[in-house]
Amino acid sequence: MAVTLTQAAALSTDQLQRGVIETFVQESPILDRIPFVEINGTALTYTMEDQLPGVAWRAVNQAYPESTGAFRRASETLRILGGDADVDTFIQATYSNLEDQRAAQTALKVKALAYEFQDTFFNGDADADANTFDGLANRLTGDQVIAADVNGLPIVGSADEDRHAFFDMLDALQAAVPGVDAFYMPAPIYHRIRSAGRRMSAVDTTESLGRKVTAYDGIPMFVIGSRPDGTAILPMDETQGTATNTGSIYAVHWGNGVGDGGVTGLTNGGVKVQDLGQLQEKPAYRTRIEFFCGMALFSGKAAARLKGVIAG
Repeated sequence: MAVTLTQAAALSTDQLQRGVIETFVQESPILDRIPFVEINGTALTYTMEDQLPGVAWRAVNQAYPESTGAFRRASETLRILGGDADVDTFIQATYSNLEDQRAAQTALKVKALAYEFQDTFFNGDADADANTFDGLANRLTGDQVIAADVNGLPIVGSADEDRHAFFDMLDALQAAVPGVDAFYMPAPIYHRIRSAGRRMSAVDTTESLGRKVTAYDGIPMFVIGSRPDGTAILPMDETQGTATNTGSIYAVHWGNGVGDGGVTGLTNGGVKVQDLGQLQEKPAYRTRIEFFCGMALFSGKAAARLKGVIAG
């Protein structure tokens, strides 16, 4: 059974672990929604449909032509994401009257881990870094990558025709992911969609995890922000034809396992938090956070990307 980190935090009886998980959730619109399946070992191997068998109409006393379907084996390997937070014994003793220094450093470490997972979810490249997993940008191919237009497509444009053209492409993105649960995009695109939507009454609000969010056709839209260094996780400098100022919108359907045909997180043990106490090699307290994690797309239509969108 898959559970989100929000659900895991509610079930945790370890206050340190619960605080870490809650910080993970607060810092990421991906981690607060993606379901994680607990797996044994280091990898998950599963079977996916590859080709359906043929069927036919037949006349009386005729035989059916025999045919069988085809399957393919797929495998996803867990990766290790984590870090240590050390606080000198002097700092812990002299500054914690204002704020617990270990708790503060742990919160910063968790925030950095949440940003890293979110970045990898979209941009991960296992060929460039064998310690990570492939993100959506490297997994989505074929019909699941939709070009908004040959040379980019503005959202608001100069007339209603431009706005209709954009929302037609957003409809195409929605259709590419049956049961789509969310749209993810850069902030400039998000704000221009709200602007265009006000002109055409095309966007509304919906409730997601107890919060009011902007939605299109009832599907919530979320901004994917920046890395800790301030660079955008989903940049607005992608090239589409002659345009070099475009970005992408991702549609995602979350799944609880192979049968759901969605995007699912993988883990072994969830978020692990260890208070290692005072170190022998130096006078400092150490907290270690690790997350054995991965991601699987259990269907070719679990997610899709609309590229070539101009925030104009």
